[in-house]
Amino acid sequence: MITKEMIIGDIIRQYPATVDVFARYKLECFECQIADLETLEHGAKFHKLSIEQLLLELNAAAKV
Repeated sequence: MITKEMIIGDIIRQYPATVDVFARYKLECFECQIADLETLEHGAKFHKLSIEQLLLELNAAAKV
């Protein structure tokens, strides 16, 4: 299960299907150096996204 405390880079490596979700939100986390340091929650806040909606979509894509 993907949680808001997880590091974005770890999410992408563990659940490659989530790249499509990040791309839909125009988050190019797979190319960003910060992805290996930033939590999902921090990234969502920085980009003014709903963490709840993002988590729903990421977990659905990851099928967890």
